[in-house]
Amino acid sequence: MKPLKLHKLKDVLINNKPDCPINYTLPDVWNCFNYPPSQFIQTPTQELMVNPYDFYHYLINDVLLPKAKINHPYNTSISLANHQKPKALGGDWIKNAVVYSSMIRTSSAWDSDRSGVLEDQNIYHLKETGTFIKMLAYLPTLVKMGVNTLYLLPISKFSLHNKKGDLGSPYGVSSFTELDPNLKEPMVGDAMTLNEEFQAFVEACHILDIRVMIDIIPRTNAIDNDLIRHHPDWFYWIESDQYDAYKPPFVKGFNHNVVPKLEYMDTVYQSDDVKRHITMFRHNPKALDAKKWDRIKRHKNLPEAIKKHFNLSIAPAFSDYINDVQPPWTDITFFRMYLDHPKDTVAYLDNPNTPPYILFDTIKSNMYAGDKPNIKLWETLSQVVPYYQKQFGIDGARIDMGHALPHDLLQMIFSQARNLDPDFAFIAEELNPKNANAAREKGYNIAIGNGFMMAPRIWEGKAKKYYYETRFLKAPILAHGETHDTPRLASRDGKETLSRVITLLNMFMPNGVPFINSGQEVFEKQPMNLGLDCTEDELNRLDPSDPFYQKLALFDRYQLHYLHPKRWLLLEHLDFIKPIRQKYLKQLMNKKAFVPVEDDNHLFIGFSYVKRNSKNNVLCIFANLNPYHECFIKPNIKNIRTLSKNTAMIGKLMFSTHEFPRDFTQFIDFNTLDIHLGAGEVKIIEI
Repeated sequence: MKPLKLHKLKDVLINNKPDCPINYTLPDVWNCFNYPPSQFIQTPTQELMVNPYDFYHYLINDVLLPKAKINHPYNTSISLANHQKPKALGGDWIKNAVVYSSMIRTSSAWDSDRSGVLEDQNIYHLKETGTFIKMLAYLPTLVKMGVNTLYLLPISKFSLHNKKGDLGSPYGVSSFTELDPNLKEPMVGDAMTLNEEFQAFVEACHILDIRVMIDIIPRTNAIDNDLIRHHPDWFYWIESDQYDAYKPPFVKGFNHNVVPKLEYMDTVYQSDDVKRHITMFRHNPKALDAKKWDRIKRHKNLPEAIKKHFNLSIAPAFSDYINDVQPPWTDITFFRMYLDHPKDTVAYLDNPNTPPYILFDTIKSNMYAGDKPNIKLWETLSQVVPYYQKQFGIDGARIDMGHALPHDLLQMIFSQARNLDPDFAFIAEELNPKNANAAREKGYNIAIGNGFMMAPRIWEGKAKKYYYETRFLKAPILAHGETHDTPRLASRDGKETLSRVITLLNMFMPNGVPFINSGQEVFEKQPMNLGLDCTEDELNRLDPSDPFYQKLALFDRYQLHYLHPKRWLLLEHLDFIKPIRQKYLKQLMNKKAFVPVEDDNHLFIGFSYVKRNSKNNVLCIFANLNPYHECFIKPNIKNIRTLSKNTAMIGKLMFSTHEFPRDFTQFIDFNTLDIHLGAGEVKIIEI
């Protein structure tokens, strides 16, 4: 077998193993690969006390590597390694995916020395926030859940300048081509580079047939990012002594969060506050004094040097919606996508030679183009994904705020990636399902959609609308109830019961790609961010005695509650329905195979899928979204009977959240089913 980075990692763990005993604990749900009981002690808290060097060595040597094929290129994408050619749009393999969203530093964080604090270096000189190596332990758990695609929140090096929270936001990227050094594993030390550790991680995913997708952020960058030294003209600048007064301008006559349509821009530019805002901007320091810039650009603390010698600072980013109540995003800034002002609004300026400025139109370059594309910047941005393809063999990417990029830049990003891997997948950060079709036409495979907002709103009937209307979209969307930017399902009305019914129902949503947010499977209550559909109350979902009370994983040290009393419940359910989903996988993405099961009860959901064969079997999924009360339903199945070739239909309860599998034939009347569903129950019946 051609040596893999996993081979090297296995040897390094043994070579670096200290002689002294280590009382190192991990949550039991990290052991879905049958680590020998003789090698650990189970604590009263249900943690496993292990020697981490032995634990990870066993995982690699006895679980992962035996599954690897000889001389198989696990360091490249699964499609390229298997010589898979796309049938239509490259990357459409994601239509059949089950996606798990992970933030490595949080998903694999654990207070292993039980000090009560997540430490950068604990008593064993080991890191307790997450690393690529520690995340290896959770891969078998993902397999148990049926996950075959791992979507990673940003893993690039990010800035600590004006950081949010304890650790800062991974979306404040300071270098596209450097990995976050905080993800380095101390057990490995200097024996492997961080790049090699991530390479080993991707190899492990590919051995388990899990594809790896990353998040890229081409629209924004950190306030002190590496590109400023060489390309100060790619950014927007204001006077440093005006920095504290910088804020999004308020336009009178508009409500909050208004899309900056062209017909509004005349009014926007006539606004006194907009005029004030535009006058704050200055030309970049190199344009002001090239010789002085050459002297200071190598300064270690470049932002401070620019402030001292030029009285200039990078202008922070803010929302491109008119009158958004959010304050400036002080840790990030926008790239200048065009080297001139937008051609549709430049006439509104009092002076056409005004320095480049951030405003609702200039930063929404999908709607407002200039005549001079910033080609060098575009070329740089279009090479980010290929870098990760060549170095690590990733399978896909989500483009953060891609809908606000220039169309031609977006096409450059797609083409550069698919020139290397024709089957590379892209997820669109498009939250409006109506725009999923347009995203598909641009080159995306699927869109995120608005499941986080619709699925939890069961009482208003929005959940039913969401589940039944996705089949009319030409492009798939993610089937989800939460993301890293939203409230947790387990914190909504209905708590764990609601979370369970939605998570399971999403596995069979028509035209939907199941999506699980890290922690969702163990009923995590605390959101990772307060970005979408949130109130300030979301910050207080944990008990004040909890060490992570009011912490947000996107910015702070955070440990998921892997010891939740019901932590195995969803894992076992997902494991049980995995072969059922696999059996009907072709039908789940075939609109012609889908037959809705209708009922007037807006808390009842009924799906059915016809498997056209000698028996024309039908898979039925029924759910009661009411987390508090049972319901009795007699849905009409005349359309299902019409599709069946058999006069007498036989039914089998294949799965239920409330009871064991059994014969279901007695509950089939001629044209109806007699269904009882407990509170939050999901039933899967094959007819």
